[in-house]
Amino acid sequence: MSDAHPPLRSYGRLKTRTIKPRQAALMETLLPGLRPPAGPFDPRTLMPEAAAVWLEIGFGGGEHMAAQAALHPDVLIIGAEPFQNGVASALRHIDEARLTNVRVLDGDARELMANLPDACLDRAFVLFPDPWPKTRHHKRRVIQAQTVAELARLLKPGGQLRFASDVAHYVNWALALFLANPGFRWTAERADDWRGPPTDHITTRYEEKRLGDCAPVFLDFVRA
Repeated sequence: MSDAHPPLRSYGRLKTRTIKPRQAALMETLLPGLRPPAGPFDPRTLMPEAAAVWLEIGFGGGEHMAAQAALHPDVLIIGAEPFQNGVASALRHIDEARLTNVRVLDGDARELMANLPDACLDRAFVLFPDPWPKTRHHKRRVIQAQTVAELARLLKPGGQLRFASDVAHYVNWALALFLANPGFRWTAERADDWRGPPTDHITTRYEEKRLGDCAPVFLDFVRA
């Protein structure tokens, strides 16, 4: 990713309200030890005993990431989120559950992805990303052809990817981009496969707000 031509921001405000004192303290004490290296690195070095490595792009308040980490203590989960209030919330979840298998980048996931080696991920999640609904802003969506290609590079053969959104246009947009990449195979066989949450999905408070224009849609893909 060239510094001369940085990607357009795929997120809105970095902060909305004052971070609570306890969470602010965790930003100072817990976060530094959870940040992945700034340069290229192999995620296996962060947790050599990990059975698998998962990535969550834009973890929001961290509910899904923390819950999955608690359910899968043998999996290293790396999450990236630029929204500072969300990072602070995620740190609270990590601290309360005493999770040791989570790493957190408080920044753009695309910077993290650029530092990872080929075929290093077993699974990736992109759940309810900022939809940038105005046509002139579609170029700011995190799901672009380049991002899909990067995910194809990072996932191992047979690796899994889940995209979810409650914005109909974004669902169609993402599906078209993933299907256009030969590295991905859509696993759905019937409508119920995308209309209802998968059995291993963790519903978050944000998802329950139903802020989009359709019921949540879940698209699962396998790295071919």
